[in-house]
Amino acid sequence: MSKKVRVRFAPSPTGALHIGGVRTALFNYLFVKKHGGDFILRIEDTDQNRYVEGAEQYIIDSLNWCNMPYDEGPGKEKGFGPYRQSERKHIYKKYADELISKGKAYYAFDTAEKLDFHRKDHEAKGKTFIYNWHNRMKLVNSLSLSQEELQAKLNAGEAYVIRFKSPQDQKLHLKDTIRGAITIDTNILDDKVLFKSDGMPTYHLANIVDDHLMEISHVIRGEEWLPSLALHQLLYDAFDWEAPEFAHLPLIMKPVGKGKLSKRDGEKLGFPVFPLSWKDSVGYKEAGYFPEAVVNFLALLGWNPGTEQEIFSLNELIESFSLERVNKSGARFDPEKTKWYNQYYLQQKQDSQLAELFAENIKDRPVDSSLVANITYLEKIVSLIKERATFVSDFWNLSDYFFIPPAAYGEKALKKQWKEDTPDIMNKLITVLESISSFSSLNVEKIVKEWITEQELSFGKVMPPLRLVIVGDMKGPHIFDILALIGKEQSISRIKKAIETL
Repeated sequence: MSKKVRVRFAPSPTGALHIGGVRTALFNYLFVKKHGGDFILRIEDTDQNRYVEGAEQYIIDSLNWCNMPYDEGPGKEKGFGPYRQSERKHIYKKYADELISKGKAYYAFDTAEKLDFHRKDHEAKGKTFIYNWHNRMKLVNSLSLSQEELQAKLNAGEAYVIRFKSPQDQKLHLKDTIRGAITIDTNILDDKVLFKSDGMPTYHLANIVDDHLMEISHVIRGEEWLPSLALHQLLYDAFDWEAPEFAHLPLIMKPVGKGKLSKRDGEKLGFPVFPLSWKDSVGYKEAGYFPEAVVNFLALLGWNPGTEQEIFSLNELIESFSLERVNKSGARFDPEKTKWYNQYYLQQKQDSQLAELFAENIKDRPVDSSLVANITYLEKIVSLIKERATFVSDFWNLSDYFFIPPAAYGEKALKKQWKEDTPDIMNKLITVLESISSFSSLNVEKIVKEWITEQELSFGKVMPPLRLVIVGDMKGPHIFDILALIGKEQSISRIKKAIETL
């Protein structure tokens, strides 16, 4: 690529960033990092009525959590700012006026009521009202008015919008990196509003002007913007500017496969659709997902590496990514696959890292605080249970017996394992355990198993009841690892308590 690659992620601060928006940001990030370019964050807040306090910071925090910080944008000025469209409003009028002077746009004075009347009138006749070449001369605009009438309206300060003058009877040949060649008949295009009466541009004008002034080389955005591609190309042509390369990403589909993934799908099926929590919606971070798991599964929603590889680090994704391997069709979201990724990344983490996270997770539980503060103890527990966990939040249910003696015993296990002679065997086992000075897992196992053999007992008479009284049920890792960790005193105490209780 001859010119510097510059891409932008341009969300609107109207609420939480949907996971589809995060994937758009990710594909921009992967593409631009592969080509050594700049990743720009631009906040498209031209619609002030929909602006939500805190949404901009949420977007920035989300990108940072996913390890995709922007190179340029709010707070990281690099000479192309400001990066909020509301702070650039003084720029756009000049370009709207330029289009009028070139005959590519015009003033329109039609009231909302009059346009609504035309829409309803068309509907009643089974037609669709489109403001374009077909009817613009019958409406109130600078094309249908005389110069005197126009000047009088402008002098009187009448409210107007500036509309783009879509060409008639032309075939527009467009190119999309993902979708290939696209041909559009300009007769079906409407004369979109570019500038509003409140002095703010619409998305279409601001978007084109900003992309040009910020020297954006590639526009990588969601499929929902595909219908705007014709207008955007026409605007570039009208300004005599070179258009960036366009790539429209496929939608992320519902788990059932039909329709676009929405917040409601997440609520219904119990999975997050936002990277971080927003109001009453739990985000991926707070649900216990690791950012690398989220990035990995998002990358493979709509992009295919061309191999069977499923696990990618961020650097591997950057190296492998290409827009040519992005699919045209929508990608079905699979909540179970997202958990699979998280489980994989959990298993890769150091026990020390997981122990720190576990300590944070259980700090408010009513357990001995000295155990929670003992990271070495937690590390040993984590090493024994992590294989069965998908999230750090699973650790507690897999390991509560390391912190507190069982308050009850599994009914089914009790019926099966606690026989008439079990209390007597357990009493004898207490004597064996009391005699052991080095209470390591290996040593306890060796001595207990030798004792079972000497007593001519079956292992089934000793080991399952022992697990039951220590853990509370037939679950958990190697029983001698558990005994060694909770220690001699606690082990004997639990056996005694079971004998008394049962």
